[in-house]
Amino acid sequence: MMEPTHSCTIDANIHAIPEVSQSLDQAMRVHGFSEEDILDTQLAVEEAITNVIVHGYAKGPGKIVISIHTTQGLAEIQIEDYAPQFNPLTIPEPDISVEIEERKIGGLGVFLIRQVMDDIMYRYEDGKNILVLVKKKMV
Repeated sequence: MMEPTHSCTIDANIHAIPEVSQSLDQAMRVHGFSEEDILDTQLAVEEAITNVIVHGYAKGPGKIVISIHTTQGLAEIQIEDYAPQFNPLTIPEPDISVEIEERKIGGLGVFLIRQVMDDIMYRYEDGKNILVLVKKKMV
């Protein structure tokens, strides 16, 4: 990842998410990203952070480091945590053809991230889960 435009460390608490969303909005807006691109990216980042809080840290204490890098054509968001190793890219696609009443609750977060982001990368390094979400600016 290139040098971040913005970086912050938050407690693993859903109340910290709005700060990240606001920083993301500002960083992307400066580089002329559309409202749709910004909202899609915020959705994906909020979902990824929520997954770390709820599943990774199991609502216990922990830290999450978010690094945002934006250029004129690209937004790259790196999310790091020290929760147990988990690669979200291994989650199979949900069967969305099943009637909504018959589907189990949850399980759509990673699917949503895949739908709205242009690229998703994961690696586990030095005891950290590192998820990188990429959004290319619509032309």
